[in-house]
Amino acid sequence: MTWLARLDLHYTLEANRSVARYLHSGPLRILQSLYPEGDAVCHNVLVHPPSGLVGGDTLDVQVSVGSGAHGLVTTPGATRFYRSEAGLAAQQVHARVESGARLEWLPLEAIAYNGCDALNRAVFELAPGAEMMAWDITALGLPAADLPFVQGRFRQHLEIPGVWLERGTLNATDTRLMDSPLGLAGQRCMATLVFAAGSAMADERIERALACARDLLDASELRLTTGATSPHKQVIVLRALSPVTEPAMQLLRQIWASWRQEMWGMSGTVPRLWNL
Repeated sequence: MTWLARLDLHYTLEANRSVARYLHSGPLRILQSLYPEGDAVCHNVLVHPPSGLVGGDTLDVQVSVGSGAHGLVTTPGATRFYRSEAGLAAQQVHARVESGARLEWLPLEAIAYNGCDALNRAVFELAPGAEMMAWDITALGLPAADLPFVQGRFRQHLEIPGVWLERGTLNATDTRLMDSPLGLAGQRCMATLVFAAGSAMADERIERALACARDLLDASELRLTTGATSPHKQVIVLRALSPVTEPAMQLLRQIWASWRQEMWGMSGTVPRLWNL
């Protein structure tokens, strides 16, 4: 049996409080809204009860953030793309952030199990004056359990229309990509953190964000496999490779908190779920 699950999540600003409402079809839910840093920011946890996808499954998440609202979305666990026997398993996210709004899209990692046929697609539309932070963390196989990613295919698509597009296919049997120094060099976790704006950012602001990130990168155990850059006046990107998920996740959380303070003047108040 295959699953088609859809969630429409809408944030609006009502009486100076960011409020989340949603509609769902299939096994996809938003848990209770939380306000650990006051009414301005609404924290939500996106839950997929089956906990994984197989061939033919699709998760479709649509997010809108109304003017002045601020939504933060995370997940309670990894998204698992299991071995596929019946074609493509897909997770697709489309978000629209209006002027003066902010979105933080911070799911835990996606795990590509051996033999999967997976698509992980995320598109973020930003109106002028909107800003967001989003990350994507992909773990290839389960090295600690001696279950390597040696068969299968994982396709990645990250996009801010008209501004930035990154996509590629990871084929487990492509040894030049998976193991060569010009590819993943044997690393099995890829992580990307993006700060993006709907309007061009000032050069000084971009440089401050890059300096914050690079200070943390220089002090990280992953410093030789990380980097931060600004490929466009509206985008700042950090990338990291690591052998397993935990060091990359720890690094992204540090830089997310640093960018939150530098770019928005906000503390790095972590979702409560991360402390469990």
